Amino acid sequence: MMKNSDRQFTVDNWGYPPQNRQSFQHVQSLFPTARLRRGPGPITTFDSHSKDILNMTYAGADESQRTVQQMLDDSYTDAFIVVKDNAILCEHYANGMAADSFHLLNSVTKSFVGMLAGIHISKGLIQETDLVTQYLPELADTAFSESTIRHLLDMTAAPKYGEDYADRSADFWVEAAVVGWRPALRTKESATTLLAHATTLTESEQSNGEKYHYRTVLTNVLGMVLERAGQGSLQEQLQNELWQKLGPQQDAAIVVDSVGFPYVGAGMNACARDLARFGQMMIQQGEYNGEQIVPQQWIDDTRHANDQARINFAQSDYGAMMPGGHYRNQVWVEDADKGVLVAIGIHGQVIYMNMQTQVVIVKLSTHPESSSALFQDGFIAMRALAESL
Repeated sequence: MMKNSDRQFTVDNWGYPPQNRQSFQHVQSLFPTARLRRGPGPITTFDSHSKDILNMTYAGADESQRTVQQMLDDSYTDAFIVVKDNAILCEHYANGMAADSFHLLNSVTKSFVGMLAGIHISKGLIQETDLVTQYLPELADTAFSESTIRHLLDMTAAPKYGEDYADRSADFWVEAAVVGWRPALRTKESATTLLAHATTLTESEQSNGEKYHYRTVLTNVLGMVLERAGQGSLQEQLQNELWQKLGPQQDAAIVVDSVGFPYVGAGMNACARDLARFGQMMIQQGEYNGEQIVPQQWIDDTRHANDQARINFAQSDYGAMMPGGHYRNQVWVEDADKGVLVAIGIHGQVIYMNMQTQVVIVKLSTHPESSSALFQDGFIAMRALAESL
């Protein structure tokens, strides 16, 4: 356990470099969190087929030969796991992290919410064509008034909301300030809950379904819908319907607002091995630990989506990053034919899942910048690994 005298981070500087190198493993000491308890069940085990992954080479962005170890060192990697056919081929930790260490996931959190939505739909608790206001009448006079659950799932809803991470006063950071992440942005008029913040979004930037625009607030509102539609708190739903069924080795934790609602747009913390279990479940069509956790139909829909989803994505700022890809059900899809799904979080958090080769790669990092070229080299390496193993 870190001594207080060794801490270089505070609630004011924790999200910035170099303090984030420490703080991303100690979020629970900074902010209130809710637990996703692992439950009393057995831990789902991996086989072990150790392979010298770190010395494997690949062609980098400039075509020069690089080793995986070089990529990990250059991209501030804290944890790196490669799994194929449910066997761990490589497990590497750095920066004081270990197999049981928690790490902030940022927007990787969103993919858990997207899968919970599929479970709710399969149970008939919601329909993707339902209006958001059917469950959240508090949003009737906002830009969400005509948005559907599908619009939230695919980031095509109407509300105006800026997510330029380099802009320290962007809407994303203003919303994050609700859970204490950017205290300098709080004023006497600031919302004190995530729902209250959502009610302030009265301006639209597009028609619902018109285009893809990635906005964290849409995931938080989706979480609110799921909580209203399901049984128990959103924390309990994620815990009971997803987390415990993975047979994880430990709890997860999610940052919460003043009334205990989880910040599911970015606030989850977990260990790398448990994220590998989630990835394994995804590439096994939603089946894991002897149970169909997420409906196969929902995984198929995530993978293949439809033409409109691909058009929306291609026309967005992210189209050049994943040519031919799309975004569906809170998951990035790099290649539908090969079944390459990706969960991504700022500062270098990734679960890379390849259904065709049955490879899952987890990379948890502390990039100095929210978004940077370090992502590109990491994806090149993970793509090469998944194809070659």
